[in-house]
Amino acid sequence: MKARFQKGIGMDADANSGTTDLWDIIAEGLERDGDFAAREHLAAGRPIYYVEDDTPEGLLIKKYPDGRRELVRHAREGDEVVRAL
Repeated sequence: MKARFQKGIGMDADANSGTTDLWDIIAEGLERDGDFAAREHLAAGRPIYYVEDDTPEGLLIKKYPDGRRELVRHAREGDEVVRAL
């Protein structure tokens, strides 16, 4: 599974803090560990969220342990399913 990351509001580190951008840390971990964490979540019965190169802006792919996939808009109130994939 090849994923790309979208920077979110408030996710960048302060330029003066000397810390690395959170998305850089996540990308480095993915490079190092591959999709181990994603496979571990699925094996534990939890869905994962990711995007692919052709995923529309502002949407995510939600993959369930049984292999089902949905295109969703994620919000605190819950996911809005745009369509099944």
